[in-house]
This record gives sequence, structure tokens and C-alpha cells, in this order.
Amino acid sequence: MAKLYFHYSTMNAGKSTVLLQAAHNYRERGMQCYLLTAQFDNRAGQGRIASRIGIGQDADTFGPGEDLFAKIQTQLATAQIACIFIDEAQFLSDAQVWQLARAVDDLKVPIMCYGLRVDFQGKLFPGSATLLALADEMREVRTICHCGKKASMVVRQDAQGNVVKDGAQVQIGGNETYVSLCRRHWRKATGDIA
Repeated sequence: MAKLYFHYSTMNAGKSTVLLQAAHNYRERGMQCYLLTAQFDNRAGQGRIASRIGIGQDADTFGPGEDLFAKIQTQLATAQIACIFIDEAQFLSDAQVWQLARAVDDLKVPIMCYGLRVDFQGKLFPGSATLLALADEMREVRTICHCGKKASMVVRQDAQGNVVKDGAQVQIGGNETYVSLCRRHWRKATGDIA
């Protein structure tokens, strides 16, 4: 039975690693996968999903406003795809998440989305909010704060390591820009508690 899955976490939890491992498991059993990632996130190269531990794979990309139902339908017409994997799912629009839900329901293909739940200000990304509303199954990919507690938040830092409280919701970056923290330490870093 096809389902829409949302694997979410904060930065540096290993979402891309989990995605690449799951796709490998399908391929190892002789099944084809279709991988997608956000068009404007080119840290690992255009159209590439990569993990900090050094593994990666080429992928197709999605852009803002692109019809993902049509894109998936075209792929399914040319190949027997067992599962679709989407990295950086927080960058999906509300409409695109609905298109994925339609693809699961109407095209009978499982879709596994991996992405951030909240931004550096503690607010849901639009794609994540809609995935939380529509996903058939949700799984948290856990990472830890420097104190050892589960990290559920992230702070953005400038080049000098100062916490940034304002700015655009989307700024592509990795360990040099973002630090995952538990809620208490996020509150402390953002000045909510002493």
C-alpha cells in the first residue's frame, strides 16, 4: 500500500544518510527509485543528494511552482519505480505537498520525504507544515544537543559565531551556519532565558 512518509528533524541529524540508505536497500533488491532534491540547494553540486559522512547520489531536482504530480507521472510512464525519495522537503510548497499526496493516492507509489521541521526562529517551514498535516506516517530522525538531550531546534550563526535572530527563512548552509540544540539551549541562545 502506497503511503506519504515524512522523516523530519533538525540540522545534522542524518536525514540524507537515512534517505540514501533506504534508496540503496530498494536498489539492492532490484527495484528502481526516483530521487529528488531542491533545485537551489547545490552545496553537494546541482542535482545531488549528499551526506556529511561522505556518501551521495545524483538526483533530479524540483523548483518552486513545479508540478510534482506531472513530474512523477512522467517518470512512472518511462520506468517501473518502486519508491520516490525527496530530500530537503521543507522547501516544498503547500501545493507541491498536495501533489505528492495525489501521486500516492492516484498513482499508487510510495513517497518518502526528508526535511527540517522548523527554521532557526522555531517556525514551521511551509512544506513541513503541510507534510505534518497530510503524511500517512511521520518519523523523527533524532540528533543531540551539546548537553546530550534531544535536539529539536536550530540556531543560525553569522561568520563570527553570533546567533542570528532575524532574516530570511531560507539560507542554505551547513555546520558553519547552523547548530542543533534542545529547546532549552535554543531559548538560551536566542535570549529567551538567562
